[in-house]
Amino acid sequence: MKYARDSRASRSDEETAKLLFEALPWIKNLTGKTVVIKYGGAAMVDPRLRADVMSDIVLLKIIGMKPVIVHGGGKDINAALSHYDIPVRFKDGQRVTDEATMEIVRQVLVGKVNEDLVAAINAHGNLAVGVSGSDAGTIVAERLDPELGRVGKISRINADYLESLMDSEYIPVVATVAQGEDGGFYNINADVAAGHIAAAVHAHKVIFLTDVDGLYEDFEDKDSLISNLTLEETEAMLSAGEVDRGMIPKLESCVHALRAGVFRSHIINGTTPHSLLLELLTDAGVGTVIHSTQVAYEQDTHPHPLTPFAARLAENI
Repeated sequence: MKYARDSRASRSDEETAKLLFEALPWIKNLTGKTVVIKYGGAAMVDPRLRADVMSDIVLLKIIGMKPVIVHGGGKDINAALSHYDIPVRFKDGQRVTDEATMEIVRQVLVGKVNEDLVAAINAHGNLAVGVSGSDAGTIVAERLDPELGRVGKISRINADYLESLMDSEYIPVVATVAQGEDGGFYNINADVAAGHIAAAVHAHKVIFLTDVDGLYEDFEDKDSLISNLTLEETEAMLSAGEVDRGMIPKLESCVHALRAGVFRSHIINGTTPHSLLLELLTDAGVGTVIHSTQVAYEQDTHPHPLTPFAARLAENI
């Protein structure tokens, strides 16, 4: 025999019901829509955080969202390079990738990191498919800069392949190793890849999980966290050099995606427990939202192909 007093949470039943009810319009709005999630940082390295984030993505899939996960794996790559006594070098924020480094990048991203993420999702059922960017030309690239070696500039995305996986109710988990126009492989910045993939699959949102709470006007002033800003304001901050160096690739990818038709971009802290759910399913959210248009400030609607069921839900939004 068990008693209710032994299992009841500290939150009151009324508070729990209110929280669930608050999520309803956001669930309705996400149903049938594609959301690209760039996954990285400490949330990827910590096994418990990784399991929680993957569980949250499964929940979002169950309520009708169509997730695409795009990941890098910088810390794992650095550890592998150190193991083989291969120097770690960066130029202008990009990893210098010679042939030996490229081989390690492939082994780590496609072999270890991707398989770990797919396994974490598939612990809940056969829901995820691991995808190397070189599979079926998912990501095709050319050389970015000869001084960077095998670092690629994306030339095209095979959106049809990713959409076919989503249409079959799978969650694509994409490792950012590209097929080269020259027949080799290229290392792709995962932030850049997420923006291009979001644009190619006509995503409703692209979300960047990072190790900070969002975009700060002044990173040293934690009260300057920006909750909402427009695409034009984002471009102005980039042009004025007002953005911390580590945030530049994310914001540039946000701009690329929004200019291509993605409705909103989000930057959130992946180390905050259940930050994805809090950002997507609550009124307040927990990170920074960049809006593509003034309309996006005012309402969360978007001309996006929906399933018949999702379309009926959207009629009253």
